[in-house]
Amino acid sequence: MAEEEMKVVAPAENAEEAKPVEGERPQRRQGGYEPHGSQSAPRPGDRKFGNHRGRPGERRGGRGGFRRSNEPEYLERVVAINRISKTTAGGKNVRFSALVVIGDGKGKYSFASSKSGEVPDAIKKSLTQAKKHLYNIKIAKGGTLAHEVEGKFGATRVVLKPAKPGTGIIAGGPVRAILELAGIKNVVSKVYGSRTAVNVIHATHNGLSSLKEYGKIMVLRGLKTEEEVRAAEKAQLVKGDK
Repeated sequence: MAEEEMKVVAPAENAEEAKPVEGERPQRRQGGYEPHGSQSAPRPGDRKFGNHRGRPGERRGGRGGFRRSNEPEYLERVVAINRISKTTAGGKNVRFSALVVIGDGKGKYSFASSKSGEVPDAIKKSLTQAKKHLYNIKIAKGGTLAHEVEGKFGATRVVLKPAKPGTGIIAGGPVRAILELAGIKNVVSKVYGSRTAVNVIHATHNGLSSLKEYGKIMVLRGLKTEEEVRAAEKAQLVKGDK
């Protein structure tokens, strides 16, 4: 009879010892995995002080809270970095200039050039300056240009021609940078005259700025009214959404 009482009492004593003490973190059971809903299973991200046991995404701040997207708003590319040295009575004054191009790949692009004593600072200043002045172009069907354009700046002349889908961007470094970040996928280009990166970028921008839209040309020629052009654009947008 005594042995049966011992068998009954022993589990009760073990149960009292298993109860967690106030202020201590509950321990996992030896039997296996405990789900998040269990009171005895500590969750990842439990606070050091307090009884709040929210999941990482439910906590206010801290590791895993308020996760922000790492995707940049604009794509960035450094086209050229130049070392500028000026000799004075006190010695040489060395600075760096950075030429950068940014774009969203959907028709917006910009470029800028700034100087600083260090290369990272020059790049940062150029990116800040480029984001202040953005330019828009309308990309034709097939990711190409609506028509052939020619841009000039100083002793540089850049010719841009539309191309069939699958052609890609046939262009040099500065021209390729501004076309890719603007979102153009198929184009053929040729640079004449000076190959300086700054001149090529400005000449390419001059050519893209001279692009003409189909609707505006129809209005100028008197073949369509502005209302008809707007209605056609709305119908095309609705068709694209479907």
